[in-house]
Amino acid sequence: MPADVRQGDVAVLLIEDDPADVLLTREHLVDSGITGRFDQAGSLAEALSVLTLPDCVLLDLHLPDGRGLDALRRVLDRWPETAVVVLTGLDDATMGAAAVAAGAQDYLVKGHVDGLLLGRTIEYAIHRRRAHSAERQLRESRLQTRENDRLQRGLLPTPLTTDAALTVVSRYVPGRGRSLLGGDFFDLVQDDDGAVHAVIGDVCGNGPDEAAIGVGLRVGWRTLTLAGVGKAIRMRLLERVLVAERPHDGMFATACTIRVDPDRSRVVVVSAGHPAPLIITPGHAQPAPIRHHLALGMFPGRGRWQEESVVDLPAGAGLLLFTDGVYEGFSDDGTRLGEQRFVELATRLSTITDPGEYVSALLAEVQRGDDGRHSDDTALLYLTWLSP
Repeated sequence: MPADVRQGDVAVLLIEDDPADVLLTREHLVDSGITGRFDQAGSLAEALSVLTLPDCVLLDLHLPDGRGLDALRRVLDRWPETAVVVLTGLDDATMGAAAVAAGAQDYLVKGHVDGLLLGRTIEYAIHRRRAHSAERQLRESRLQTRENDRLQRGLLPTPLTTDAALTVVSRYVPGRGRSLLGGDFFDLVQDDDGAVHAVIGDVCGNGPDEAAIGVGLRVGWRTLTLAGVGKAIRMRLLERVLVAERPHDGMFATACTIRVDPDRSRVVVVSAGHPAPLIITPGHAQPAPIRHHLALGMFPGRGRWQEESVVDLPAGAGLLLFTDGVYEGFSDDGTRLGEQRFVELATRLSTITDPGEYVSALLAEVQRGDDGRHSDDTALLYLTWLSP
């Protein structure tokens, strides 16, 4: 017998309107050796008003306000995780079997029950119910894992580049350890002329709808970029995709797209309400001086993304693109980290020359101060080049 049921108190609810059967069931429970709480209701309406959660319901299928499988369905709807054992008459055993097929854990025939049988039936019913719940949760977890894998393949792409001198480091951290990714997205491609293009964006929110929109925007950006579509037109088309696909009018997305010249001397930036990239050199990190424009979907059709920002790129400098999740968390003193202190942190760690170690150290410092309190997603994309 399941030891966890036998050793702990069990809450049993009997739904029965016959006083003689109620008395007999009480006596059987005393003889069963099961300890715990025993409640009784004379009708479905009375039972369904019970606020406490029973471990097992003993259900008579002939009640004043509910009969047969309809009564069972109402009980299962009220307590979907509770074990249910139905009570039938001798001439109604087929109904008991039908009840088990409909979701009950077992059935007992009145007049053929003693304390030992009742106790064993309750214990096994609870055990089966818990095993079924655990199996269902495992199945749902596996389905979510497969969903997450599909989202990761969409949100975390493989950079499409041919530049052997280019190193790309990326990190994606779902908010508060959620297994489901949110709406942050990024991508990087290189065109036939050797210019490197990158994008990073953030769909407001962090659920499956936002993740799906993020995947669509990322794929759309890659396709338009490889097709040679200009930045302003790209932003306009991405906004059209967002507006057409979003589940509600309040959803918008920020995005920052860059183009690094083949000689790496300058970077052209267009921001749709997104933080500016950081220009990283040893001992220094500073936001690129750029113009900020409307976020995608904020006021559809009113964005003016044709105004590009051209920024000189110092020799040997790297570019760090990020979403606002990196600075919206908390710092050691309990206040928000903020963008300025994030830049100071990026500066302090910029003497780390290995790109992967630098991004890991930066993210570790952000997470250390936040200590798990932050709920937003965090994405970073770091581009560096080997010196000629």
